[in-house]
Amino acid sequence: MVVNTELREYIEQHIIPRYDGFDKAHQRDHVLMVIQQSLELAEKLGADADMAYTIAAYHDTGLCEGREHHHEVSARIIRADQTLRQWFTAEQISIMADAAEDHRASSGHEPRTVYGRIVAEADRFIDADTIILRTIQYGIDHYPELDREGHYQRMLSHLHEKYGRNGYLHLWFDDSPNAQRLRQLQDIIDDEAMLHQLFDRFLPRKA
Repeated sequence: MVVNTELREYIEQHIIPRYDGFDKAHQRDHVLMVIQQSLELAEKLGADADMAYTIAAYHDTGLCEGREHHHEVSARIIRADQTLRQWFTAEQISIMADAAEDHRASSGHEPRTVYGRIVAEADRFIDADTIILRTIQYGIDHYPELDREGHYQRMLSHLHEKYGRNGYLHLWFDDSPNAQRLRQLQDIIDDEAMLHQLFDRFLPRKA
């Protein structure tokens, strides 16, 4: 899908670089992945490319104030960015802010618009290796006091809580590639030997 050139240049210069300062699971590669998947879904659904692109670019910018309320802060950043008014109406900005606020997997409610569902789905690239690696990286960054077994148990708890068969993660498009990949990840989570093998690969024991 074609995105407005000036809009893309503004976001590439002023918004995407913000991700370079976030934790390892939410850096530039993450936002670029969410942008790509959002545009693919928007094209399939006939949604506005500029809006889908912008929402994806801003969706985690709220991490500048911490993880707990980052979705709300991201929405506030969208509403406060006067430059976006060059390309969007007040109604479109409100929709984009709502979508950013709704993207969080643990939000507890369904996204209010198709744009919220797009970014929520795009934010959940279900790849077992990537998810397990980033879960370990997050633990190392935020819980340095844990020993190796502590990191394994934290990873296991998080995977079950979010991605397990009774986890809170919800996918909004049943026919998306994510749906099949989620089932594959759940098989790994239920296979403790496989999970230990992956953990050892991503966090090798010290010699």
